[in-house]
Amino acid sequence: MKNLKLLVFCMLSVILVSMAGCSDYLDINEDPNNPTEAPLSGLMTNATFETSQNMYSLGSNTSYYVQYLASPNPSSSTDIQDDVAYDNTWFGFYDVMTDLAVLRQDAAEQGATDYLGVANILTALNLATVVDVWGNVPYSDAFFVETLRPSYDSQEALYDTVHTLLDSGIQNLEQGNSTIELGNDDFIYGGNTDQWIRLAHMLKARYLNHLSKQPTYSPTDILAEVDQGLTGNADDAQVDYFEDQFNPWAEVAIDNANLLLGGWISEQIVKHLDGTLYGVEDPRIGTFMGTTDDGDYVGTRNGAGRGSAPEQGARSVLTTDTFYAAETAPVLIATFAEQKFIEAEAAFRANQPTRAYNAYMDGIEAHMDKVGVSEAEKQDYMTDPAVAVGEGGLTLDLIFKEKYTAMYLHPESWVDARRYDYQYDDMELPANHNPDLNGEFIRRLSYPDSETQRNSGNVPDISLSDRIWWDVD
Repeated sequence: MKNLKLLVFCMLSVILVSMAGCSDYLDINEDPNNPTEAPLSGLMTNATFETSQNMYSLGSNTSYYVQYLASPNPSSSTDIQDDVAYDNTWFGFYDVMTDLAVLRQDAAEQGATDYLGVANILTALNLATVVDVWGNVPYSDAFFVETLRPSYDSQEALYDTVHTLLDSGIQNLEQGNSTIELGNDDFIYGGNTDQWIRLAHMLKARYLNHLSKQPTYSPTDILAEVDQGLTGNADDAQVDYFEDQFNPWAEVAIDNANLLLGGWISEQIVKHLDGTLYGVEDPRIGTFMGTTDDGDYVGTRNGAGRGSAPEQGARSVLTTDTFYAAETAPVLIATFAEQKFIEAEAAFRANQPTRAYNAYMDGIEAHMDKVGVSEAEKQDYMTDPAVAVGEGGLTLDLIFKEKYTAMYLHPESWVDARRYDYQYDDMELPANHNPDLNGEFIRRLSYPDSETQRNSGNVPDISLSDRIWWDVD
């Protein structure tokens, strides 16, 4: 399977490179032996694989904002929440959505409803993620039009589009009459349409839960989607990496070991896990990060850099013997553990304490199982009075605390931080914090330079303190 995936990936790369520069409107003769259109399978391979790359790319930035990671260098731009235009991240999402637009069109023409359904779901996932970090973005005019200056759709309207895409994806997949069946070209679920349907419901619950500050927030609707969502860790949406294509977090760890410094751990997540903040050591700490040469977990203060510490050995960093940065580790897109914490929050807000508490405990267990915590360590943690608080002791703070752990390195954690107003215990602004933010945490990203330079007439005028629509009280 691993070799087959690599072969398909390489074949796709050849196809896409050979297509570079081709345009539909050119008046040329078509050679049937030199196709100018990528087949559905190639587009699916690229879209599923690159979606995981997008999750990594964005997470490699937002993990500094939520203080999973910290820079070893003082006043590093991302670390201090400075104004940075993440062009490559923007391009990654739009490249995938462009391929998905072609895939949706071609699949509809060919009656390949399985491909169409998955393409709708992946479009919703990538589009919602873009909206969550940039707000208004191009969509309606972004594909199949000969313009370099697409208009920007409103973020509220795009959230409606996201739910329409997810509903359409579910409907497409439930038809069961696809002219072409999904297969190993699907890097996420290997062609299992039932799992794609469950993922779509889980994503609907995720995006409905983002509206917790809005009057339209409906815990009942969220719980209805959860009931049709993922059923266990086996349903996790992820891309597994392999020997010839390392997990990108592993590449960070390898580079750091070779003194291309990166992947240093924030002191905030260390305090969150080592017992400092909550009086109980979380056994997941060893699956997140390596120890110092002295066998301790020591983080780096965001914005301050490593100070007098050496380049290796005195601070915790990502290492390839941990769950997230192992060479063949998966990149997680959406998980059963995340869904359980969504359920816990919605049930808590709906005044359903039993369901909320059970989901909270189930989310902890699911994540511990995912990262490989032993049964004994898991039980010790889950029965500790600081964790096993009972229905009457459960709070939103505890739900957000445990979800923060389970969403390690995932960009969705930045959504939670903003909904929660960064109220995690002892989370403080970075040293040397960006003065333009006036003592407030960052709320969004700036638009990339490529947009402000060529599409300035449409790019909204924003600041890093402006809130995404669902973040406004």
